[in-house]
Amino acid sequence: MSVSPSSFSSSSASRHRVVVGLSGGVDSAVTAYLLKKQGHEVVGIFMKNWEDDDDSEFCSSNVDFVDAAAVADVIGIEIEHVNFAAEYKDRVFAEFLREYEAGRTPNPDVLCNAEIKFKAFLDHAMRLGAEKIATGHYARVRQNDETRLFELLKGLDPSKDQSYFLHRLNQAQLSRSMFPVGELHKTEVRRIAEEIGLPNAKKKDSTGICFIGERPFRDFLNRYIKHEPGPIIDDRGRKLGRHVGLSFYTLGQRQGLGIGGVKDKGVQRGAGDHSPWFVARKDLEKNTLRVVQGHDHPWLLSHDLQAQDASWISGHPPVQGSCAAKSRYRQQDAQCSVVHADGQTFRLHFPEAQWAVTPGQSAVLYDGDVCLGGGVITA
Repeated sequence: MSVSPSSFSSSSASRHRVVVGLSGGVDSAVTAYLLKKQGHEVVGIFMKNWEDDDDSEFCSSNVDFVDAAAVADVIGIEIEHVNFAAEYKDRVFAEFLREYEAGRTPNPDVLCNAEIKFKAFLDHAMRLGAEKIATGHYARVRQNDETRLFELLKGLDPSKDQSYFLHRLNQAQLSRSMFPVGELHKTEVRRIAEEIGLPNAKKKDSTGICFIGERPFRDFLNRYIKHEPGPIIDDRGRKLGRHVGLSFYTLGQRQGLGIGGVKDKGVQRGAGDHSPWFVARKDLEKNTLRVVQGHDHPWLLSHDLQAQDASWISGHPPVQGSCAAKSRYRQQDAQCSVVHADGQTFRLHFPEAQWAVTPGQSAVLYDGDVCLGGGVITA
């Protein structure tokens, strides 16, 4: 299916000076191309957000900038290299470390979007005379005809929707934002990139946390966080081994526990004691990692969650009642009830138990395709 510029929300009568965040990836490249085809004045900016080990095999920013510059050349737009590393380290990475040291599992992509891509980058773009900014996120923005409020919607490709990571955006940020590829499926984005000869058309999507890259996560965290080994204990009080530091584990984790062979003597193969182990709890006071066997162990299931540091896209918390929520990114929307919600905290109840609800991750609320906002899970 071919996509014409008129199929997007910007009408031919509304042209803007748009600054696009060019990451070196195919999504932002096609974003810039589509906006230029719509008649907008497009300028590209490459954001450098990490430089602690810029010369290492794991940091791809130099390669990414070369790819972004090649894309700008093909599309015929200017590109500027901007360094936000200081802001990133202060606003995102410092919080990332604080959360891990507190035994939680943060999501730095959520904070990066709120603090860097839609704050530091947005401010820089406005200084360049931009009326709008655009990124390659799979999400959509619309203005409600009745309330005149801006709404964040899921991307049309359900397998790529990134509204979860954008739930902290506010009205001012959304009013300036454009997400052209949110109207497309990933396969169509790839097709467009190949059709117009973009040099990164087949470039592999980046995965994981940007400043860690492809390196082992534990090796990276080891450089920044103090760790104290302690006991691994199961739900029956048996000591099964030693952990290397609570910060290195997350609820629901199955790999890397080093206790796969532990079982009672005489247990037949295939019996319950051969089921895989999962991290279920972290006791910071006793420096103890609690593990259980079996994916559906009661310790891994929760009907309720609480969250703090709430951020609501409309500026107001949702009213009590039914909605849907995700307690982790790669999760289907789960029906729930808003038991309580205010400007800072909220509490949700799920009729169906949710698996491995993890403090530090984001709980994000939805009304159909509309993202309402969310907060950081505390329990």
